[in-house]
Amino acid sequence: MGKRTPLYECHLQAEAKIVDFAGWDMPLHYGSQLQEHHQVRQDAGLFDVSHMTIVDFTGRDVSLYLKHLLANNVDRLVPGKALYTCMLNEQGGIIDDLIVYKLSEDFYRLVVNSGTHDKDLAWLAKQAKAFQITIKERTDLAMLAIQGPRVRQKIASLFTPAQTQLILDLKSFHAVTVDDYFVARTGYTGEEGFEIILPASKASTFWQQLVAVGIKPCGLGARDTLRLEAGLNLYGADMDEKVTPLESNLSWTVAFEPADRDFIGRSALLEQQLAGVRYKLVGLVLEGQGVLRNHQKVIVDGVGEGEITSGSFSPTLNKGIALARVPVNTKESCLVGMRGKLVPAQVVKPPFVRQGKQAENKKNLVI
Repeated sequence: MGKRTPLYECHLQAEAKIVDFAGWDMPLHYGSQLQEHHQVRQDAGLFDVSHMTIVDFTGRDVSLYLKHLLANNVDRLVPGKALYTCMLNEQGGIIDDLIVYKLSEDFYRLVVNSGTHDKDLAWLAKQAKAFQITIKERTDLAMLAIQGPRVRQKIASLFTPAQTQLILDLKSFHAVTVDDYFVARTGYTGEEGFEIILPASKASTFWQQLVAVGIKPCGLGARDTLRLEAGLNLYGADMDEKVTPLESNLSWTVAFEPADRDFIGRSALLEQQLAGVRYKLVGLVLEGQGVLRNHQKVIVDGVGEGEITSGSFSPTLNKGIALARVPVNTKESCLVGMRGKLVPAQVVKPPFVRQGKQAENKKNLVI
């Protein structure tokens, strides 16, 4: 038996197919992964993401600590704003990717991946020794994601008019506290929506209220195809401690300025830039029928070889799509090894889907 979120009984009542995910008993789907995918693209879907690790940081040195710990710069934040970043080791490898929220000058919140829970907490504690801060994992909280083009109108009845306005006025990557609910305009699907952190004791009731207004439960299966269509990396597949942000389409999450901010991994990234980055993460679209899969070989004629890191069938585009790590000089086409054959694919710049429609993909001449 794995760990269970506060919503486990809700999943059983909804007849979810339960699978192991990073040691957690989580819903893969509630009947149809395909229908759940389209539900989010066309209407509104509800995800239990309470397996994610929520960690609060307080104390006089918290800003200094996070500026050293993270590749992105928390000086860019004001209270109520969030930042996506990587946490690197000394070699520039990605320990985890995460979102950091600034709640006040001496209070920040990190949401990190569940599969990296133990090593993340150990790393956070190790790096904190030289700083006056307090680290607290918030196991008393649950987390839901509501995603889709009709989410905004459907949640209006669940809050007072004043609260609803506060929520609807949020800009992307901003958050607001409404009573016991910490509501952030973030997500992992490429759609409009919110991620909501709330007391675990209130999670089941709130879940039922969301379902009652027509926001339908969706499982991890749909979450994965949605994030892939949105061109969003998955830790452990598209990046890990063996690769850096510079070869994972995450250079934009690294703040090299100011030059005197000595974040962990900075020297290694500068050395990599100087030597020349050898690989990059790109999008692939299969030209014919078929499904692209993780670890399939990618061959770029006259350039070299790479590998698919995340591959699947896109329900929105009705095509095989993937993220792949390929030689940096890869241009706009490649071949993929599938069942003993080499099949052609286009190389594009993610995302594949933006707000429910095919994205205007630029050919991947430069990334």
